[in-house]
Amino acid sequence: MLGFRTSRHRLASALAVFGLVTTGAAVQASAPAAAATTHRVLFDNGHAETAGNADWIISTSQPDPLGQDSSPSSETDWTGALSSWGVALQKTGDYSLRTLPAGSGLTYGATAATDLSNFDELVLPEPNTLFTTAEKTAIMTFVKNGGGLFMISDHTGADRNNDGYDAVEIFNDLMTDNSVDSTDPFGFSIDTLDVGSGYPAAISDSTNPVLHGSFGTVTKSLIADGTTATLKPSDNSAVKGLVYRSGYSGNTGAFFATSTFGSGKVAFWGDSSPIDDGTGQSGNTLYDGWNDTGATNAALALNATEWLAGAGGTGGGGGGGTCTAGQLLANPGFESGSTSWTASSGVITNSTGEAARTGSYKAWTDGYGSAHTDTLAQTVTVASGCAATLNFYLHVDTAETTTSTAYDTLKVQVLNSAGTVLSTLATYSNLNAASGYTLRSFNLSAYAGQTVTVKFTGTEGSTLQTSFVLDDTALNVS
Repeated sequence: MLGFRTSRHRLASALAVFGLVTTGAAVQASAPAAAATTHRVLFDNGHAETAGNADWIISTSQPDPLGQDSSPSSETDWTGALSSWGVALQKTGDYSLRTLPAGSGLTYGATAATDLSNFDELVLPEPNTLFTTAEKTAIMTFVKNGGGLFMISDHTGADRNNDGYDAVEIFNDLMTDNSVDSTDPFGFSIDTLDVGSGYPAAISDSTNPVLHGSFGTVTKSLIADGTTATLKPSDNSAVKGLVYRSGYSGNTGAFFATSTFGSGKVAFWGDSSPIDDGTGQSGNTLYDGWNDTGATNAALALNATEWLAGAGGTGGGGGGGTCTAGQLLANPGFESGSTSWTASSGVITNSTGEAARTGSYKAWTDGYGSAHTDTLAQTVTVASGCAATLNFYLHVDTAETTTSTAYDTLKVQVLNSAGTVLSTLATYSNLNAASGYTLRSFNLSAYAGQTVTVKFTGTEGSTLQTSFVLDDTALNVS
């Protein structure tokens, strides 16, 4: 719908106060909420993780590994090539571990004990069958609503069950063909490679909770027939490479990467060999990457698990401290008019010229077809030790016909208390016009311990309207 405004007709009624704020999540199951002291992790075995010579399970007792040994002290107390990983978590006393058994499907918002709504983190250790349409919706919604997703791939061609699909294809399919967001939601794609061997090195970042977590410091990983990822920060600014194949840096050759989506977190690892402890069920050919002395694979796996599950003191934010999880923006869906927002006159409106994503109100910047600037801002304090993610839904429509020139723009920025721009997170334009709303996500963890202003500035040229319409904002911390 073209939202051209013939005049500043947005009335003061747009500032009326309503008592209900709607969230409008596409699949409105409850977000995964971490238990007080126990972090709940589900390991997948529903997608041929034990096909061929693979053995990517923490225990043969499924769904509950405690059925094999209720108090494991060594990795051989549980049977599986991932038993070292499972036992190490179990021995902390801070984790509740379960396995999705073979023959089961992933769900979100159902009644099964293994439903994703009962967990803080999902580990996908080299799946070998495609996720169904319903499963992809479940996974993506789980992450969007605050869950942690650990994607462990292998090299292209590692089709252990000979069904025509390997983990590279399966993960790329998840990210590009789902009903929640198929527009590069995590900011990376997995490369169709088979990299023979090496010890990819970690970047230098002493504040990163995955590289420097409670389980140790990560210096190197192991690659023994694996792959890498290509990062696309223009699609998701939160994506970050942590470990790189030798000779690579920046957006190529990332062997281990992290990102966020909605309120959740994502980690990618390009090979299953680093998590293999060399033991498992009889007849499987395994490699002990977990204990490889040339790498720090155990620390990487465990720190990443901790970060994804919302455990640990820093929660992915800067400088330590304790974070109380929550959503910081007041009046996030604009249903209470201009309450808590600083906005140009008439920006927050229930005008029918542009549809709200949910409810009746939205923030509509520009759309006049003449030189014009609108702003929208809110100031928040991100506590020290918090991981922070800014989310909002954006709809852009335009009367511009060019496919190459950005005449009208919307800048998304973070400012300090003095009004100085700390970061321009993104700039959208008439070139981003599309039907419907698109979820945009940005990692603001770098601003933990600070009071900052999130500001949107829409600037329109002299002719032909472009409307930038925002709804259902959130600044989630954990």
